[in-house]
Amino acid sequence: MHNQTTPLLSGRGLIKRYGQQHALAGVDIDVHAGEVLAIVGPSGSGKTSLLHVLAGILRAEEGQITLAGQRIDQLNETRRSELRRTEFGFVFQSGMLVTELTAEENVALPLLLGDRDKRESIAAARDWLGRLGLAGKEGRRPGELSGGEAQRVAIARAITHRPKVIFADEPTGALDTKTGHATVHALIDAARATGAAVIIVTHDRELAAAVPRTVSIRDGQIERQASARAVPVA
Repeated sequence: MHNQTTPLLSGRGLIKRYGQQHALAGVDIDVHAGEVLAIVGPSGSGKTSLLHVLAGILRAEEGQITLAGQRIDQLNETRRSELRRTEFGFVFQSGMLVTELTAEENVALPLLLGDRDKRESIAAARDWLGRLGLAGKEGRRPGELSGGEAQRVAIARAITHRPKVIFADEPTGALDTKTGHATVHALIDAARATGAAVIIVTHDRELAAAVPRTVSIRDGQIERQASARAVPVA
């Protein structure tokens, strides 16, 4: 059990370069179990690089990352890929759904890749689609869904295998404001149902202000951290 003094996910001294340019210039960050936080900053500030480094998509040149007290930055690509499939969930701006698969097949994909029984996987996918307001649309393909519905499918896919952390990279970027905020409500509610931590990269300051904790990054360094005065998005 992780308490507020023991981070679930922790990064220390993270440095990531592209040529001579620092995307991350010595970042320290802690994320606790069940926490929801937004990472904000101008374009090119390093916020997406930070998310990708924490998630093991990119490897930092320096620094260390721990998940539940275990170092994960030194894992080889096979183990990092397994970690992303089992302990992490992802929601991207464009959804990145498999266009040839139905909604329920997209959601079941992480379970099937983990060698789970197909019938059980589809049942779990249908359950999450129902919770996210998509009952009756399980058999539709991404092209037959609205942008908001497709993002809810992506949320269901991110959470159906009950990851420890969900990473959301500009999840509202392709949506109108109302749909985008409703989508983030759905993401946070779903995460709370499983106890997953949520890290949202966003340029939407209004959205970030409603999230319990905001981390501002500029020029590859954390500029400030703040807790929302308002009631968290829920």
